[in-house]
Amino acid sequence: MVLISVRHVTPHSLLRHFPLTQHFLPKQIPALKNRIFSFTATATMSSTSKKVLVPVANGSEPIEALITIDVLRRSGADVAVASVETQLRVDACHGVKVVADALVSDCRDAVFDLIALPGGMPGATNLKESEVLESIVKKQASDGRLYAAICASPAVALGSWGLLKGLKATCYPSFMEQLAPACAATVESRVQQDGKVVTSRGPGTTMEFVVALVEQLYGKEKADEVSGPLVMRANHGDEYTIAEFNPIQWTFDNSPQILVPIANGSEEMEAVMIIDILRRAKANVVVASVEDKLEILASRQVKLVADVLIDEAAKLSYDLIVLPGGLGGAQAFAKSEKLVNMLEKQKESNRPYGAICASPALVLEPHGLLKGKKATAFPAMCNKLSDQSEIENRVVVDGNLITSRGPGTSMEFALAIVEKFFGRNKALELAKIMLFTRT
Repeated sequence: MVLISVRHVTPHSLLRHFPLTQHFLPKQIPALKNRIFSFTATATMSSTSKKVLVPVANGSEPIEALITIDVLRRSGADVAVASVETQLRVDACHGVKVVADALVSDCRDAVFDLIALPGGMPGATNLKESEVLESIVKKQASDGRLYAAICASPAVALGSWGLLKGLKATCYPSFMEQLAPACAATVESRVQQDGKVVTSRGPGTTMEFVVALVEQLYGKEKADEVSGPLVMRANHGDEYTIAEFNPIQWTFDNSPQILVPIANGSEEMEAVMIIDILRRAKANVVVASVEDKLEILASRQVKLVADVLIDEAAKLSYDLIVLPGGLGGAQAFAKSEKLVNMLEKQKESNRPYGAICASPALVLEPHGLLKGKKATAFPAMCNKLSDQSEIENRVVVDGNLITSRGPGTSMEFALAIVEKFFGRNKALELAKIMLFTRT
């Protein structure tokens, strides 16, 4: 299992008086008096940033939650993650654990520029059943401020609260019948905006959904600025493609055993999409920290807790070792003698290995793991690759190697791995379930 802990904790005693900030303040703070000035000064400096609430619950969809948090933080928004459960930690789908900044009850008196609900089941139901969250979102609507939901949540939460009446909205296909009585018109748009409400369909539409929210908060110029480095697809909903060279069959015995290392500075969107999608395909995914402890701090201040340390993970053999990106994470991978040794043995034994974003350039290339191979990487890193002939491809497979470009190609990357192990039909089935491609 993967534990995700979002770093921004706001004590209830301060939340009522100061804007939410992006600084970690534990519940028990030594010499609190010395810290209050720092907190308030930071709050003053960040007063122009938009305040966003992302509620989470047991059963929330981690792809939708993490992309929402990550992309909004990239835009400069002050994102608070609030648990609707009785404790901060929630058990999200696919074995992912999320530790929120605060309980939703701590946020009842705060003012937000946006409230965005992730989906997932039973996550959407648990959001709906939170009376505190219902009152917060209803006040958001009555005050004419922006609110949004994706997947099951438009129907299950917003619709049941009466917040879609007279509006056009969309949601996950199997909830459309439930959504219909709650709004004026159901539409099958990947992202639908009507007034101050934005809705979307599922995991595969989340990045488009959040970029639309950035545009609502900050304008199109900021949305374009944020979306560029994501390496998003030009034609959303199209069937994904991969560039493959020297094809070989990727094999496994019972279920693919896959290692996903993580480190301080790893890109959380890339890590979580890889883990989520491969677990949907019923692969056995082991998440290993290359740091000296299980907990790492990812690139957008999200804490991830691995299943095992890399020393423990090294005792097993894997059908695939796949590295997420993130600049700091890739640098840590490159310095990990244990991980590099595992990757070298993986290549020597002709077993699959791969990387995305900064990791092909900063980990695989300098250790000779791309020698004689076609590969791609994050656009700004491609000049570090010795063979740049195929860098414009979003996913490149060369024999037992797979590489990809960035957060916006992570879903294609993970689906290509599913395809190599289980066949294209299985990968397309998952892509359609997630609304990444059209049904």
